[in-house]
Amino acid sequence: MADFQLETDRLVMRKWREDDLGIFHAINSDPKVRKTLGPIMTRQQVADLITWQQDYQQQHGHCFWALETKAQNELIGWCGIIRGGEGTPVCDKLEIGWRLAFAQWGKGYVTEAAQKCCEWAAATFPDERVWAITSEHNHRSRAVMERLNMKHFPELDFDHPKVDPKSDLVRHVTYCKEPSK
Repeated sequence: MADFQLETDRLVMRKWREDDLGIFHAINSDPKVRKTLGPIMTRQQVADLITWQQDYQQQHGHCFWALETKAQNELIGWCGIIRGGEGTPVCDKLEIGWRLAFAQWGKGYVTEAAQKCCEWAAATFPDERVWAITSEHNHRSRAVMERLNMKHFPELDFDHPKVDPKSDLVRHVTYCKEPSK
């Protein structure tokens, strides 16, 4: 069976590989990237995260996939779909997520990849909505959600159970995209 892959004109979303660790650790070590996500991640934390994604892909057929450019075959982050975590309003719902190397910000990559993920989700899970959460201060991600025609549900905003309650990042917003008919 061929490896999973989603493509856009400029991007490829694919399964994670062992050689992704160095670049993905560099992305997760960048204070500019982590500013709205939380503390800098150690190499071991990133390795564990990649393993979690690989296991999730194996079990469910999807994850937050490795995201690379076609032009350079360069890993630039992730974008994909998982089931939302416990203690959140998106628990067990389709949750879209993304993370991108700072040098790649402002090029439209996240919107392009996320739109393709939404199309994949609509074809794969036609009766389900796609949800997204982020820190209320993550204005760039919120702008992507709005470009995806996701609607903010303020009544579902929450304090994320995995974020330090004293952190400025604890309060999260919840968005949803209606399924395509």
